[in-house]
Amino acid sequence: MSVVWVDADACPKSIREIILRAAERTKTHTRLVANHALPVPRSPFVATITVPSGADAADALIHERIEAGELLITSDIPLADLVLAKGAVVLTPRGESLDAENIRGRLNMRDFMETLRASGEHSGGPKPLGEREVRAFANAFDRALARMLRSRG
Repeated sequence: MSVVWVDADACPKSIREIILRAAERTKTHTRLVANHALPVPRSPFVATITVPSGADAADALIHERIEAGELLITSDIPLADLVLAKGAVVLTPRGESLDAENIRGRLNMRDFMETLRASGEHSGGPKPLGEREVRAFANAFDRALARMLRSRG
């Protein structure tokens, strides 16, 4: 069974909606993991998994359960690194594909930005998603989902 995993705590609603529509359209099992309840339509293909509050509880569950070839949607770079090592496919909510070629650079940049924030030099996170980013995600997600479904037969 092919599964799409969503690190749903920080996943924008517009991106979740695209994922949920695709789950129904393609009859793909999809798991949204968060530390709070998420409203999702009743579906045999969509399930939410609520984890206890706490640092990295959702990440730990995803890392434990994801299998090679499955797709993860996350903006969490350390989690992406862990599941890439298991052979999973990773896409950010901005439609960026993370892989063995670019994950080290992303981890280094994340650590650098964390150091800047800790020193007070830089604050804030990424810009909010606009229509362009949502379209980029939808296109990248459709391609990644099609590849996953083809590879699993």
